[in-house]
Amino acid sequence: MTAPYIKVSNGRMFSEEEISLIKETTATYPKLSQFELAGTVCELIGWVQPNGKPKIVPCLQFLRELANEGELTLPVLNEKQREINRGKKKQSAPIEASDISWIDMSEMRECGSIELEIIRPGKRMKQWRTYMSMYHSLGDPYVHGSRIRYMIKTTVGRDLGCLLFSASSWALAHREEWIGWTMEEKKKHLHLIVNNSRFMLLPWIRVRNLASRSLSMATKQIQRDWLCDYCYAPVLMETFVDEQYDGATYKAANWIYLGETQGRGRNDRYGECALTRKSIFMYPLQRDFKEVLTGKKPWKAVEPHV
Repeated sequence: MTAPYIKVSNGRMFSEEEISLIKETTATYPKLSQFELAGTVCELIGWVQPNGKPKIVPCLQFLRELANEGELTLPVLNEKQREINRGKKKQSAPIEASDISWIDMSEMRECGSIELEIIRPGKRMKQWRTYMSMYHSLGDPYVHGSRIRYMIKTTVGRDLGCLLFSASSWALAHREEWIGWTMEEKKKHLHLIVNNSRFMLLPWIRVRNLASRSLSMATKQIQRDWLCDYCYAPVLMETFVDEQYDGATYKAANWIYLGETQGRGRNDRYGECALTRKSIFMYPLQRDFKEVLTGKKPWKAVEPHV
């Protein structure tokens, strides 16, 4: 008989046997760092991403939940790990004067050709983070797990804006009803939805239709880019637009409006609804996305790179 599930964290259900194994592992290897311990636990219970990589961050969060409940004792963080937790490792790049010359054009054709540059660690990552920290109302987020950052720019190298795609929201009533999947189907296929968690044009860039054009470009290349980085292709995109905005950009780019959130964040356990309501928009990346998400059709994947 299958062991009963006794805990749920980050969309994963844990059996009594798995909890016992986690406790035993923690007690057996007290000299491991918290990150090494999380990696070990992931390997033992098979908690991995679709590309085979361990889910270190969700596992570490779960270990800390168990520690807070008195179920186990975790190793003390060293100073380097404390700095990472406090966000001291964020770095930014200065904004050059040449980057802030105004572009004020009535039509896209006046701006010329544009492209989306995938941002990797290095100088361009620092530049992207600086833009996001200084000019986005929500700032530069720490994003764990799968994500792709884009810089919107002209083909001659002029930066225009930033995009961030990351993991989808776990619970979203309008989305679940629209897709029509079961809880079991969602657990298996939620990773096939990506969230456009940040989108921003630089404040000195004013070009008609640039925002919707940038979103349209992202919808055309996100599957290829995600497949290359994470060994699978998403089939649906989602985003949330704060109630102070009308979502005109997403409507112009043919995103589908589903309704509003309830104003509850991931950590709202008591139904306080402390956050503002947001409009929910979806964009299918292929026509049969519902069949894929409900398991009726296979999703596209490649073998992980060795």
